[in-house]
Amino acid sequence: MNRAVLVGRLTKDPELKKTPSGSSVINFTIAINRTFTNAQGEREADFINCVAWGKTADNMAAYVGKGSLIGVDGRIQTRSYEAEGRRVYVTEVFADSVQFLESKNTNQANMQANVQTNQPSNDFFAELNQNNNNNNNSADDILSGLDISDDELPF
Repeated sequence: MNRAVLVGRLTKDPELKKTPSGSSVINFTIAINRTFTNAQGEREADFINCVAWGKTADNMAAYVGKGSLIGVDGRIQTRSYEAEGRRVYVTEVFADSVQFLESKNTNQANMQANVQTNQPSNDFFAELNQNNNNNNNSADDILSGLDISDDELPF
């Protein structure tokens, strides 16, 4: 089984490209905060390269930008190509679906607030991690503030 489910923020505006046959493709990288801190007490992030095709690529180009919170459901794939006489190997997540986890207006407001205050935004994962560290809240308490309809659930 090869399944990858990721939630993170886009590191830059995705750029839509078209293949010679007219198919849409978009390459993007998402930053995912780790749930623990390093020896210096700093939280690190992993940067995961992803690719999406077709309508998913078109929708991403139209509706998300740098800093947007997205969920990716897909599979890990590897490929290789020849560049300057050397074989280059690439590992990336092939996105079967991408969920936009906040509206474009919300993301723009968060980015503007971060620029003005020079403070990181309070995101769901920071709150979830804090709640987990306190260990006093149940999953229902943590998730009660989320507005998710049954139509948005994948099962």
